[in-house]
Amino acid sequence: MISGGQLSAEALVQKEVDTIFTLSGGHITPIYQYLENSPITLFDTRHEQAAVFMAEAWGRMTRKPGVAMVTAGPGFTNALTAVANARFANSPLVLISGCVGIDCIEKLDLQDMRQRPVIEPMVKKALICHKADRIPEFIDIAFRTAGSGRPGPVYLELPVDVLNAAVSPDGIKTPHTVIQSHPVDLNKVEQILSMLENATQPVIIAGSGAWYADGGSQLVEFVESTGIPVFTSAFGRGTIPDTHPLCFESSLAIRPGAALVANTGADLVLFLGARMSLYYLFGDLFNAQAKIIQVDIEPEEIGRNRSVDLAVVSDVRELLKAANRLVRKKKKSDSFRQRFAGWVSALEKADEEGKAPAKSDWQSENIPIHPLRLASEINQFMDRKGDIVVADGGDTQVWMGITRTIRNSGRYLDAGLYGCLGVGIPYANAAKLRYPDQRVCLIIGDGSVGFNFMEFETALRKNLPIVMVISNDLGWGMIRHSQELRIGHASENGTYIGKVDYHKLVEALGGKGLYVEDPADIKPALEEAFAAGIATCINVMTDPTTVSPGSVALANLGGYTAQAQKTVRSFGST
Repeated sequence: MISGGQLSAEALVQKEVDTIFTLSGGHITPIYQYLENSPITLFDTRHEQAAVFMAEAWGRMTRKPGVAMVTAGPGFTNALTAVANARFANSPLVLISGCVGIDCIEKLDLQDMRQRPVIEPMVKKALICHKADRIPEFIDIAFRTAGSGRPGPVYLELPVDVLNAAVSPDGIKTPHTVIQSHPVDLNKVEQILSMLENATQPVIIAGSGAWYADGGSQLVEFVESTGIPVFTSAFGRGTIPDTHPLCFESSLAIRPGAALVANTGADLVLFLGARMSLYYLFGDLFNAQAKIIQVDIEPEEIGRNRSVDLAVVSDVRELLKAANRLVRKKKKSDSFRQRFAGWVSALEKADEEGKAPAKSDWQSENIPIHPLRLASEINQFMDRKGDIVVADGGDTQVWMGITRTIRNSGRYLDAGLYGCLGVGIPYANAAKLRYPDQRVCLIIGDGSVGFNFMEFETALRKNLPIVMVISNDLGWGMIRHSQELRIGHASENGTYIGKVDYHKLVEALGGKGLYVEDPADIKPALEEAFAAGIATCINVMTDPTTVSPGSVALANLGGYTAQAQKTVRSFGST
């Protein structure tokens, strides 16, 4: 006879899971006991939210479902925020949760609650297995669903009495199916090239779909063979390096550079695995006459917020491979590059002019430190191939996002569109675990650091020498500034934290703590932190009065106040 817990462990091993992020509990102990001597590492965190954040980051970096395992009731509810973040970010994730035994439902047993109705709207699929002999089937369903098509989170609930049940191994099905979805319509590829032949100012926006399809090399080839300027977004950042002469960095209009001119001036926009979200004013940022081509593996995503002139349901890599073959076959490279050369030159000029207003802030000598100076120092220091930067916070994530130069794909992590605070330390820990020989730097706001602060103890306990840089502006800067813009003042309750010596708290945990007030001391502090070989916190006092373009957006004021107008103009936005 074999138990449900053993079947669970064996099925996870068969799926070649290497790490499960978890916080222990009685309802999942039957799985724990069979993972102890398995090839799978159980990585324990201090909070279930952090475990799921780590699994989500793991899934993003590996392009395979990350796995988190939590116990029933409060363990399950603690995981929900991270699951919602994974859904918005399209991160492949399998969340396994224990729950009260079937025989104890509605008996007021420990930690009893109906879990599936709560999480079902947040995941691609929510599963409950009520028979121990079917556990391998359900685990196979969970992994197939999480990793195929548009990636996302899947929930699998395993009642504790099902895990403890003993069944005969005879007749147990152990399916192991791998799905590769690469549909390409060659007629659509022909249409894409035809539309490019009629365009004069096209742009490419490559999003997370380009990363998950592993389409970086094909993207570079397509851009170089056609001469089309390209921008990247979300986890697509780095699929073509920011340093490539035809890559103009992030597609966000608030980023200093050419993005605003490109988005508003393009006559054709080719979306490659990118979504038309708030970041593009729900499609209104683009020229009303611009042609839109949207390529996505998920049909329901195409046409969101704006009509699309050419809809292409396809894996991004396979689409680009077909496009590259067609460009070569038709010998279109020279004509395309000549056709778009003037547009590229215009964007190069716009990039230089768009960055000019921000240079004084990136190089600011002010005390308290301008947050853009802090972001710039980190960006310059983290310049090695493979360096990983994680950003967490409201304003802090904005400052880093509009500064970071990304040279390699999969090396920049932030929460994404869900805007979820607290991801930073779990993401950084996951990155260091995944890439132990690479430097990992987390920049985090002093508000965000409070959410999962004890995961710094996890970093120390697990010997993960991350470097955490806190942009300490004494409170919830984005909310504070958005209130000032919207209602004329900030509410002290809810926007002000005050000075906290986070570096000393880290020292008390056994880590290294550094304190910085002068911008000239940022680089030496980074050098000392990375040389220490232990998890280190650098507490940097930044200017609490500096307003980010993210705060302006949050205030939703447009041009209604002079301060909002001034701030937006300074970043080349409208």
